[in-house]
Amino acid sequence: MPDTRARVRRHVRDTPGVHFNRVSRDLDIATGQAQYHLRRLVRDGEVAVERIAGRAHYFDPEFDPWERRALAFLRRETARGILVRLHAGGPARPAALADELGLARSTVSWHVSNLVESGIVERSDDRPMRLSLARPERTAALLDEVSASLPDRIVDRFVRTVDSLFE
Repeated sequence: MPDTRARVRRHVRDTPGVHFNRVSRDLDIATGQAQYHLRRLVRDGEVAVERIAGRAHYFDPEFDPWERRALAFLRRETARGILVRLHAGGPARPAALADELGLARSTVSWHVSNLVESGIVERSDDRPMRLSLARPERTAALLDEVSASLPDRIVDRFVRTVDSLFE
């Protein structure tokens, strides 16, 4: 058991912001086993957990709360696309983001609301409203730490497809 726990801890530290299901998948361990070891690691302070927009993400405790939220969103394809676009192109209007990313405006609105609420993105007070990164330098550094896996991209695209059916 300690060997499995060490593998789980190492995976979380190597994959900051990893989602619960991915830990089980990547390490090829049973869901209950992943759950047990993650709970123990969180209880012992060796791993931190954050519930962000309905999903549990795991981190090395050295990441501060803002970094944890940013990393969690960078693990999601649509939010990551928004953040990459704001990083590369600077401030933008929500409608322009939707057009540039090929997304429904309602999808962009939902993600932007979560990003703003989490302090990752800021809304301007002027009209028309513009969006920008709250901490551009730190966001750029975190982008280098996160690369979306194929399973993460598939799940995100499935969610996007289901969302489009309800528009």
